[in-house]
Amino acid sequence: MPKKIKYYIIILPLVLIACLYFLGQIEFRDNKYGLSEIRLFDLSFGLTKTFDDGPYIFIEQNELVEKSIVAGKVIVRSLPKGTFPVSYADEKNIFTNIPEIAAISDIHGQYGILINILKKNNIIDDNLNWSFGDGHFVIAGDIFDRGAEVLDVLWFIYNLEKQAEDSGGKVHYLLGNHEYMVLHGNLKWLNGIYHHTAKLLEVEYQSLFNEHTILGAWLRAKSTIIKINDVVYVHGGISKEFLSHNYDLETINDMYRKSIDLTAQEIENSREYSLLHSKLSPIWYRGYFKTFLLDAISSKDVNEVLTLLKVNKIVVGHTSGKEVTRLTNGEVYAIDSSIKKGITGDILFINESGVYRGSYTGERTKL
Repeated sequence: MPKKIKYYIIILPLVLIACLYFLGQIEFRDNKYGLSEIRLFDLSFGLTKTFDDGPYIFIEQNELVEKSIVAGKVIVRSLPKGTFPVSYADEKNIFTNIPEIAAISDIHGQYGILINILKKNNIIDDNLNWSFGDGHFVIAGDIFDRGAEVLDVLWFIYNLEKQAEDSGGKVHYLLGNHEYMVLHGNLKWLNGIYHHTAKLLEVEYQSLFNEHTILGAWLRAKSTIIKINDVVYVHGGISKEFLSHNYDLETINDMYRKSIDLTAQEIENSREYSLLHSKLSPIWYRGYFKTFLLDAISSKDVNEVLTLLKVNKIVVGHTSGKEVTRLTNGEVYAIDSSIKKGITGDILFINESGVYRGSYTGERTKL
């Protein structure tokens, strides 16, 4: 091989890595578990195997068993009865007369970014306790996948729910496509730390969230779409095609809950359940956004959807942007602000005085 070509083989990848680094698309870092990793665009890859993870709490013959990983070793202990509820009531679908709503989406295991946004925007205080009073806080799907702190986010939201209810407020964690992917065993976007966890615990990763675990039972009570005042909140969006099946919110949420424990084959073989996981479904739809290949649906089409839903606005995540954005004529608000990159993010506020973007540093801008 000529010497020049050899040099190019060495130099070009280094130049590419340098360009990606300066553009902020590649990053080397240690996460909070001591697991060194490399982030490339939206993906993270683990580089070492000594880490902490957990707790995962299993319901075994009405006993609670906690399994954690400390410095790469499994620690098992029994918990007293009553430490956690072992069943959870299905959440409501419609809420009225709520004074203020905050909404965020697509956290993807970025615990530190989430905590900063919530602190700076007065959803929680410096001790991570609820400080949003009787407001409602919506997470519009996708806590799972990509990042290495998914479990931290899940337990934080689990505990924040109780604090909010004690203050007359409410936390709504809606399930998105990545929740359903993981629960169905599609681990394409799973961070490397969790493959190590599953291997050490000698289980398939999705079984850490089955119906015999605390977090699994909790997730199975969640909604996928809700209405608060005159606004619908959902991960992906609502298409006219999906609404043509005349499902109401309660039916949609019930069907999604039932789909969690179906196999991929059972979903594919069912017209109703396959519709719930299609590209036109509430967890996958991207029709409000212009792409390289397709234009966004028209404002007229959006208004038809709003009329069918009997609301004035739709709030969606799923499709990443640089910030919380108002689409069409203020009928759709896009709240996936690319928190998954682990750099920054926004939060949406809706109250009697209007709709606002809350920044990473806590400034509010009217939309």
